[in-house]
Amino acid sequence: MDDHPFVREGLKQIIDQQPDLVVCGEAATAAETLDSLKTTHADIVILDLALEDRSGLELIKEIRQWSSTLPILVLSMYDENLHAERVLRIGANGYVMKRESPPTLLAAIHKVLGGQCYLSHTVSARLLGRSMGRRITGSADPMERLSDRELEVFELLGQGERRGTIAKRLNLSVKTVESHCHRIKQKLGLHNAEELRQRAYLWIREDRPQQPATGLRG
Repeated sequence: MDDHPFVREGLKQIIDQQPDLVVCGEAATAAETLDSLKTTHADIVILDLALEDRSGLELIKEIRQWSSTLPILVLSMYDENLHAERVLRIGANGYVMKRESPPTLLAAIHKVLGGQCYLSHTVSARLLGRSMGRRITGSADPMERLSDRELEVFELLGQGERRGTIAKRLNLSVKTVESHCHRIKQKLGLHNAEELRQRAYLWIREDRPQQPATGLRG
């Protein structure tokens, strides 16, 4: 799933060239993705975290409520060091950054279709080191302290959304959004709402670029 037709078409061409894969559906929004999955009988769904109508993290959770077994592969420009472990924790089966080559994407698709988890060597080594109790250099990013919901609020702030709009997008009260903003400021060492907005704006544009979902039959 991707909200950019050009991106979806390019992804479709790469996948359809494979003798054992075919794209059986595509969608531009989270809502369209959920509707499509009910009718296409896809063997895997490929989705981005940057969606127009809601957070990709939220979509993963919704797909998992609908199906506990459908493989989910995230294909995104967002930094894997921050997002890969997070998406696995909520039910995804793999994470690939959009800067990777088509062969890497195809290898990830086949691995996930085969019932395995796909992560880059860098992320796999970091998670292995963490599980062994070793301190991994570069793993102290303050963004990792944010909960999934706090990250969603932070992302929308970076996109220029007001708190009232964020509340509607995430089905929350404005008061709850304000509470999330307060906790984000504490975790990131920010002092006021303006610093929070500037940090979110810069993070969206400098730290994490963007992409969506495609259903496949393998």
